[in-house]
Amino acid sequence: MGFYSALELETGTFLGRVWRPDVMGPAVVTIRNGHVVDITSKAAPTVRDICEMEDPAGFVRAADGQSVGTLEAVSSSPAGDPGEVHFLAPCDLQAVKACGVTFAGSMVERVIEELAAGDAQKAEAIRVRVGRAIGDSLRNIKAGSEDAARVKQTLIAEGLWSPYLEVGIGPDAEVFSKAQVLSSVGHGAQVGLHPISNWNNPEPEVVLTVSSTGSIVGATLGNDVNLRDIEGRSALLLSKAKDNNASCSIGPMIRLFDASYTLDDVRSAELDLTVEGQDGFVLNGQSSMKEISRDPADLVQQTIGRHHQYPDGLMLFLGTLFAPTQDRDVAGEGFTHKLGDTVTITSAGLGRLTNTVQLSTECPEWTFGIRQLMRNLAQRGLL
Repeated sequence: MGFYSALELETGTFLGRVWRPDVMGPAVVTIRNGHVVDITSKAAPTVRDICEMEDPAGFVRAADGQSVGTLEAVSSSPAGDPGEVHFLAPCDLQAVKACGVTFAGSMVERVIEELAAGDAQKAEAIRVRVGRAIGDSLRNIKAGSEDAARVKQTLIAEGLWSPYLEVGIGPDAEVFSKAQVLSSVGHGAQVGLHPISNWNNPEPEVVLTVSSTGSIVGATLGNDVNLRDIEGRSALLLSKAKDNNASCSIGPMIRLFDASYTLDDVRSAELDLTVEGQDGFVLNGQSSMKEISRDPADLVQQTIGRHHQYPDGLMLFLGTLFAPTQDRDVAGEGFTHKLGDTVTITSAGLGRLTNTVQLSTECPEWTFGIRQLMRNLAQRGLL
């Protein structure tokens, strides 16, 4: 039903947001008996407020609410149409952060591609060279460990060190700002590519919901749209490559942690990706959280603490194992998006997130910011 299975709906506690045309603003919602139920209240006018509670899942289950439509109907509504009830990204006032290079397996391939500069024969030679230097020593390596330090010295001696390897197996994780507050798009929306990019791909990831105290209260899915050519030119172009109009998709809803779904389920999550092009091209990929090089709890601790506070909490992308190498058009050139691609990310327990690829300059402009949200809530008597 919609983007969740019957089992997920039966066992899970879900929290999200929809656009309500009758109030011209967002509503905080959950799912009950196949309906999307508005639970917005003075006690919890935002998703952020619920995530700051001692027991978010308990509050959501007990909250009074009213149906705004069936899950089937609302999940099928055109995203971005102000005249229709439709799903938004499930976060609101939280900062949107992301961790990069958290999977050693995909990290090595990224470095090889960077060094090869798109030359398939050169890439294979570098791949063999790396294999001779480190073998399969990255397979079960723990970032920041003594074993990782030894691998680092080996790669330096081979002239193969790079910033990606430093954050991939070094002691400090890469954590960057993926999107601005309220700028993320949700299920069914278009995701944007900066028009200067010619080599790009989706990144299927688990996204944690973290309170201002550092408590991990839930999880959802995300597409960390990636511009490989822009970031590949220079690591200093990361912000230009990552933060653009509609370049961050989160959803469909946050599954709040309770007895039915916990951080251990995140640690063992399997993500499936499908890209379907209007040209008939189909790409299938996977990302297994079992192969992450840093524990999700460690990534949270490196992001929030005495060194950095987030008064409204944060959404944290955990990175991906997925690194597409399947050729789309020309042998040796690998995969890149085409406009109109449909991207679907699924994971048992977290549902299905679907978006359509477009240029950032053609996606609906982001205009509903913090000031407009506060004004809208005040006009509705919720503040």
